[in-house]
Amino acid sequence: MTKKVKFMCTAFRDGFQSVFGARVFTKDFLPALEAARDAGMDWFEAGGGARYQSLYFYCNEDAFDMMDAFRETAGPDANLQTLARGVNVVGLESQSSDIIKLHADLFKKHGMTTIRNFDALNDVNNLIYSGQCIVDAGLNHQVVITMMELPPGCEGAHDPDFYEMTLAEILAADIPYDAVCFKDASGTAVPSKVYETIRRARKMLPPEAYIHFHTHETAGVSVLANKAALDAGANAIDLSMAPCSGGTCQPDILVMWHALRGSEYELDVDIDKVRAAEEVFKDCMSDYFLPPEATAVEPLIPWSPMPGGALTANTQMLRDNGIMDRYPEMIQAMSEVVRRGGYGTSVTPVSQFYFQQAFNNVMFGEWKKIAPSYGQMVLGYFGKTPVAPDSKIVELAAEQLGLEPTTVPVQVRNDADPTKGVAAATRILQENNLTVSDENVFIVAACKDKGVAFLKGEAVVGVRKKEKEKAAPAAAASGPANYTVTVNGHSYQLTVDGDKATVNGRPYQVSLAEGGAAVPAAAPVAAGPVTEVTAQMPGVVHKVLVSAGDVVREGQPLLVLEAMKMEVEVASPTAGTVQEISVTVGQHIAGGQLLAAIG
Repeated sequence: MTKKVKFMCTAFRDGFQSVFGARVFTKDFLPALEAARDAGMDWFEAGGGARYQSLYFYCNEDAFDMMDAFRETAGPDANLQTLARGVNVVGLESQSSDIIKLHADLFKKHGMTTIRNFDALNDVNNLIYSGQCIVDAGLNHQVVITMMELPPGCEGAHDPDFYEMTLAEILAADIPYDAVCFKDASGTAVPSKVYETIRRARKMLPPEAYIHFHTHETAGVSVLANKAALDAGANAIDLSMAPCSGGTCQPDILVMWHALRGSEYELDVDIDKVRAAEEVFKDCMSDYFLPPEATAVEPLIPWSPMPGGALTANTQMLRDNGIMDRYPEMIQAMSEVVRRGGYGTSVTPVSQFYFQQAFNNVMFGEWKKIAPSYGQMVLGYFGKTPVAPDSKIVELAAEQLGLEPTTVPVQVRNDADPTKGVAAATRILQENNLTVSDENVFIVAACKDKGVAFLKGEAVVGVRKKEKEKAAPAAAASGPANYTVTVNGHSYQLTVDGDKATVNGRPYQVSLAEGGAAVPAAAPVAAGPVTEVTAQMPGVVHKVLVSAGDVVREGQPLLVLEAMKMEVEVASPTAGTVQEISVTVGQHIAGGQLLAAIG
């Protein structure tokens, strides 16, 4: 008599994050969801995690509308599960109590059934209130212990003793739960440790307790790890569907079905219907750019545990910024960042902190520039790390960020912060003449400036699809004429429309005279020497803080670049007058590119 194995289909949430950096339009995947439903699946990961922010950041879509559409397609009886990050809920920054409660209430309102709730540091204090809010909202609560394998040579956490201690703390805190999940986002946990951890958990928990195991194929051991979890007493595992399976994702349903053939286990699924559903899914995703690193096992991941969901999100951004060639260096640099950072689990948001610091170590030199979030983590601003971070890194972070180490609980600090919470988000909505609603308040709290941009209709689409052959351009019609003009080695975007023109976005009048048209007036020219301000790193222009003609002091911020989810201020290297701003908001810039000139 075989045992039926339950699984959650992760294709439409973690699958999207792990392959496409979470950048997928809702309309494109709903036919595949419908096919999966018709194949008999009724348990789906449906949102949360990176699939919340990415819809506003890259897809110009509302995540709440996506969840509504998911529920309508999956049907009223489906178990729709989302992912939350404890006190961070679905953002990279931690939140105040009222936003944590609003998260649970809104996800219930928009059709979700279960929330899987984790803390990347395994700081149980970050799970207590968030878990209670989930249950109070009428949702099922999967409380999580996050797992990974430490880089070889490291010890002190992430072994069965550590996970047993964390589970004991969860039970002692009396956090209400419907299931316990062991989540290995990087797919690096050694299967023997998975077995021993879940075996101990089964003894610690009541006999009826539901245990769920989650892993990725990134390191090549996911099928073996899933089998170890089942042997130890897990009730359910996570599986995905092609093209969002294997590689950086969960193992494919078909692969796991095949691996269990002839064993005491059997997947509870009609495998022929699953095969048909996968063909529909492949067709739905056929226009999307499939990163090659998303489809392969990476043997070096155990030394630098980068989770699948963050790996392709980061490589997407590296491609956007034209520096994908530096990716191998960054993965290699990540090992030391993990070793010295206190052993937080490499899962969002900590995995992003690790990669941001590895990025800085490669681009600026080792430990020359502490990434703000990584620095805040080692200083205690996200909670207690499993072990104490390297003292030298703590000193560097304190010095560079101007912060002192803290042991104040995250939620206590956030509740006292006037820039966080419902009231602060409401003020931002009012200042921007936007509708105040629970959804809009949460969008602003979780997505900040990009949430405001979305609500104002100013979001930028950043979904990567395959380039298609374009038809030959039609003959030019009447209307604005656009030119790229190069002067002294610098490029300027010139648009002429009737008697008006803009140079790099600045307006000029065009006057017509006998014998030809006058060119737009030139930008101010300095009487003395001009200091050029260039980009230290590639990125996207997030904000421009000054204009041509402004008088600035040395060290004053001129603009803000965004790269790898970090906002980096570019300061004036000298006092003087801004002669020109050579870039515009939303523009991708390369390292060394001219940003501004100060005279």
